[in-house]
Amino acid sequence: MLSLPPSDPFSTFSAGFTPWDHDEDSHALFSPKPVSSSSGSDDKSEPNQHVSASSTAMEERKRRRMISNRESARRSRMRKQRHLENLRNQLNKCRVENRELSNRLQFVLHHLNRLRTENEWLHSERTLLRQKVANLTQILIFQQFQTFSPAWTCTNNNTSLMTINQVN
Repeated sequence: MLSLPPSDPFSTFSAGFTPWDHDEDSHALFSPKPVSSSSGSDDKSEPNQHVSASSTAMEERKRRRMISNRESARRSRMRKQRHLENLRNQLNKCRVENRELSNRLQFVLHHLNRLRTENEWLHSERTLLRQKVANLTQILIFQQFQTFSPAWTCTNNNTSLMTINQVN
């Protein structure tokens, strides 16, 4: 048979136990239990296993990422080292080429100066030879006038002789 509740709601606690008494057992009764996604299993280590597995997976991802980053950094350093080595090789080639071009330039400048000196000598030689040709032409002209006119011989004989002596 069903009985009605008494007018005092705490009368059922005749042993002196009240809901606000907090001993260890009563605390466990009123504290909420974590909800688990298992199918009714009462294994209390499962949430820790899930957290542990999750943190282990994250740690594994971190570790793999760290290894990947280290490998990437190593490859980057190697690329940089190869690039620097290529730049050094190019620098050495440019220095050698610069030295060769400088030597060739010095040779060409030396040859140019020699040719200029020779050219100046040839110009002066040409000027001297033109003067000699002009003097000889003048002598020949005087000699032709001498054959045509005996009067020219007396008056111009001294100048012709002077001109001949000046050419020689």
